Amino acid sequence: MIDNSRGTKAVILAGGRGSRLSEETDAKPKPMVEIGGRPILWHIMKIYAQHGISDFIICLGYKGEKIKDYFYNYNLYSSDLTVDLRTGATIHQSAAEDWRVTLVETGLETQTGGRLKKIRKYLGNDEMFCMTYGDAVADIDITAELGFHRAHGKLATVAAVQPLARFGALHIVGDAVDRFEEKPVEQSGLISGGFFVLNPNALDLIG
Repeated sequence: MIDNSRGTKAVILAGGRGSRLSEETDAKPKPMVEIGGRPILWHIMKIYAQHGISDFIICLGYKGEKIKDYFYNYNLYSSDLTVDLRTGATIHQSAAEDWRVTLVETGLETQTGGRLKKIRKYLGNDEMFCMTYGDAVADIDITAELGFHRAHGKLATVAAVQPLARFGALHIVGDAVDRFEEKPVEQSGLISGGFFVLNPNALDLIG
């Protein structure tokens, strides 16, 4: 885990419509679709938390009120409590994560660059910040990415991944099938893994 005493933040773009999951996203934003009983957004935040990052900025758009409701009531729903109908609730024991979450309305139709520009004021004087999308669940070494970003001194870093093939592959020896490999790793090249590290000055280049 990195030393995150300087408070590196993670920005998560959670404002899109998620039209390819319309059976779910008619009622909720795509980052709130559940995997194993937890929203995709929560899983992304856990990835960052494993690398010492617990300060999040969430860019809202489509049905952003659902995400606000989730985090506003998170401690309540994660805790044991007693409710006195005259004086209110007492929380006895909380299982809530030690996270700080800033929820920012960035517009319904705003594109990625526009959303990032709208959250710049929440970055403070940070030398860099992490950024990903609200559906980006992946096994990315955030610690290594941050270290690489610090070392090269440029404005932006993207994690590159080798994608799986869309179909299984036959391995032929002579005129016979030697073996079948289920969706092997592509050899055609790397693609964006969706996890970025940016210097705030990079936002000045967005038109």
